[in-house]
Parts: sequence; C-alpha cells; structure tokens
Amino acid sequence: MTTSNKQKVLIQGKWIESKASQYFQAMNPATGELIADQYPISPWSECEEALDAAVDAFWKLKELPASAVADFLEQYASLIESSKSALVAKANEETALPVAPRLGDVELPRTFNQLRTAAAAVRSGNWANPIIDRSAKIRSCFESLGPVLVFGPNNFPFAFGSVSGGDFAAAIAGGNPVIGKANSSHPGTTQLFAELALQAIQNTGMPIGLVQLLYRTGHEDGERLVADSRVGATGYTGSRHAGLKLKAAADAVGKPIYLELSSVNPVVVLPGALRERSDAIVDEYTMSGLMGTGQMCTNPGLVILLDSPETEKFVSSIAAKYGATPAGTLLSKSVQQSLTKGIQTLVNAGAQLLVGGQPLEGGRCAVANTLMRASGSQFLTDPEVFQTEVFGNACLYVTCKSIQELSQVLLHLEGNLTGCIYSDTQGSDDELYNSIIPILASKVGRVLNDKMPTGVAVSPAMNHGGPYPSTGHPGFTAVGIPAAIHRFAKLTSYDNVRETRLPWLLRDKNPSGTTWRCIDGQWTQGDV
Repeated sequence: MTTSNKQKVLIQGKWIESKASQYFQAMNPATGELIADQYPISPWSECEEALDAAVDAFWKLKELPASAVADFLEQYASLIESSKSALVAKANEETALPVAPRLGDVELPRTFNQLRTAAAAVRSGNWANPIIDRSAKIRSCFESLGPVLVFGPNNFPFAFGSVSGGDFAAAIAGGNPVIGKANSSHPGTTQLFAELALQAIQNTGMPIGLVQLLYRTGHEDGERLVADSRVGATGYTGSRHAGLKLKAAADAVGKPIYLELSSVNPVVVLPGALRERSDAIVDEYTMSGLMGTGQMCTNPGLVILLDSPETEKFVSSIAAKYGATPAGTLLSKSVQQSLTKGIQTLVNAGAQLLVGGQPLEGGRCAVANTLMRASGSQFLTDPEVFQTEVFGNACLYVTCKSIQELSQVLLHLEGNLTGCIYSDTQGSDDELYNSIIPILASKVGRVLNDKMPTGVAVSPAMNHGGPYPSTGHPGFTAVGIPAAIHRFAKLTSYDNVRETRLPWLLRDKNPSGTTWRCIDGQWTQGDV
C-alpha cells in the first residue's frame, strides 16, 4: 500500500497520508521486538474529516434498500473468508495468539459467520420490531441512529475488531456507518480488514464513507470524538479506566456509549460436585483459566468454595496443574505489567500466593501461571480490592466457612459478564444452589451451570453483557443478533402518517412476506 513504513488512514473511501506528527509501532509479544510498520496518531483534523464523511454516508444509506446493506455484509464476509492466510499471519505476529486452532479455526470463522448472521437479520427485518396499531393510527420500528464509533479490544483482533467484529456488524446492520479506532496492539490486522471492507464497499456500490479507520488519537481527541454531535453512538471494549473517561465525555452530552470493561466471572463449586467429580473439574478449570493465557473477557478469575478436606485437595490440585503447565504469551508488554501489578495488589491485601506471580525471563511477554488464595472473611474486609481484575493467567480462590459467609461474598460482588455454579448430578447440592442462585443471578449477565464460562456462543439468545462494571448498561448485549443491533438504533413512532409515507416495514403490505410484525397485538407475517 505504501513504500514507506508510515501507514495511511482510511477516510472517505481513500487511503490517505496522515497529517500526524506522532506515530507508534506494534510489538510482537512472542519476541518483544517492535514491528517495522509505523501507524499515525491522528490529529483532530482527521477525526473531523472522518466524521463529515460518515455523516454523508449516513444520509446516503437512508436512500438505499436494506438489501444493499445485507449485500455489503455478505460480500465482506466472503472476502474475509478468502483472505484467511494473510489475516491469521498478521494477527499472530501482532498478538502471539496461536494460528491454530484459535485464530484460523475458531475466531476467523466466527467473524465472517456473525457478519452473515447480521446480513440475514437485515434481510428479514425482524430486528426492527415493527408494531402497527391501527385503531390509534400509530406505527413504530427501530431505525438507524447515526455514525457509530467502534473501539476494538486487544484480545480478539477478529471477532471484536473495530472494523470486523460484533459491534461493527451490529452497527452496519442497523444502517449506520462505522468509524473504527484500531487497538494499538494489532493495527496491522485491523488495516487488512479495512482494506477488505473498502473492497466490499466498492463491489456493492455502498457509500464510500461507510467504513473508515483511524489507528489512534490523543486522549482528549478520543473524548471529543464520543461527544461529537455527529456521532450516533459508541461501542467500546477495553480497560475500565479508559472506558470510564470516554463514558463521562459521552454522558455529559447525552450520547449513547456501550462499554465492556471488567469482569472476574465468579465460579462457585459446591461440596457435592467436589465429592462427585473433583478431578474432572480440576481439568475443566485449568483448561478454561489458562485458555488464551487467561486473556478472555469471560475468564473465570474468581472461584468460591466452602471449607472442607475436598476443597483443600481441589485447590492443591489446581495449584499443581498451574505450576506444571507452561505459561502462554500475553498480548503485550502493557498486559504483562498490568497483570503483575494486579497480582501484587491482591498479595498486598493479604492473598496467599500459591504458585507463580512473577514475570518470566526472556524477550516474550509472559507471567508464570498464578494461583492465589484468600478466606471469605479476608474477602469481606475489602471486597473491592479482592475483586481487582487480573487480566491474564492468574486467579483467586476464596474459601468460606459457611454458606452464609459464601452468600455474603456473592452479595458483595460487582457486576460480571458471567457467573457459574458447579453442583453434583444427584441433587445433594440442590438446597445450597437454590439459596445462592438468586444472589448470583442478580450480579451477572449470563448464568451457567456445570460449565466453565470461557467462550461466547454467537446465538440470538446470548447475553454478552451484565451489570457495571462488566458493561456500562445491564440491558444490552454485545453478542447476539438481533438484540445487539438495538444499541445502535433509535425507536421511531409514526403517528397519523399516511401509509405511502411510512417506512417499508410499516406499510400495509409486508415488504418481504416473511417479516414478523405486531399488528393490533398479534404477531404475524401477513399484510395489514
């Protein structure tokens, strides 16, 4: 794309030389070496250009049929599928995530499949929830909101990427242009996606400002972006500290912003389950806790148990497994530093370090697999500190003297994406389960039984969200079409509007013949 190592930004359908005075480089976390390509930290003038182009694209999208958006999503998905080798190689270089099965066999198929799922939702029109009340002469549906900013995370360069992932798919499906802000850990991977997106735009005749890409902005410009009057909404996945700064800026002017921030994903293992299948749970937990070197948003970072001889054996077995398993590579030096700091915070608070805790020597970004332990009474002395997120291959086990103490620990939990209870299959844990499940369910977005939380199924029934601080709003999901689209849509009522002036979804004739519409209180695929 350029003979220089200085990379271009995508604005208004063109790769242009940045006006930046500062550039940054990604690092290969497996070697600790900087990658040659340099990416611009865009000045506000480039943000302005991208915003203006996105607004222009938004109004042009209004003139196109929904099928045009679906065509783009399907074309883009096909281009991604056919570009597997290049995408996987670049992502592996920038993140050290394994080529197989993680990147090539799991995350990339999920990415192009969720784009196709979004396209199917657009074609059906069901996501817009059309409602027709003939007696009141009012009809309503969800419609596009405006340009959407997407801030991608470091841990899923494909499936949550700023110009490829779930937020992107939902925003586009809702009829909104996207300005992607690449994650600094994998800018080259995001650039490859943006090139494919531009190709799909050109192939399908979509507005040229439908997808744009900036790599990084200054902190003040990032806050200015989310608060700009031209922005419809923002989707953000990343650190709590940075996310809350963006939220404050957006909230100050009433702009919607959807955040995924922090989650320790508690797992409760009840006594009967330990007596019945302790060894199997050890294996399940070790696999889940160390999957992706613990860098999963649903990583089970907090395990809560009742004191017993079986619990002692269980914790010892986990510690042995963690100590014997080679530590994986972390996504970046900053992740390594943050993980080490988090571990030290917990130890300083009184947690016992059972294994690991230290960075590994050598060039790669790595910390020894870490297991810590605290009592329920310790946890309750300072619940906030003992819920410090240690993003990576580390976990905290909390052992409680009674079910009452365990319930108090659950009551003091912050909001989480997931919460899990392991119980025996013969019913001996049922009374304990029934006593704690109402508490746990109130603290999480997804409740699991006898299954580790790592992984998020792309299902219309999935909730990848939860109470703060797991997300910024407990009523929305970042995964699961059609619900995820509603974050980037506005509900519009048409009151006494002539039938010929209504959106196609609300006219008397069902536009597709298969769209589900609520007509006078009855859901039907028929005409009015």
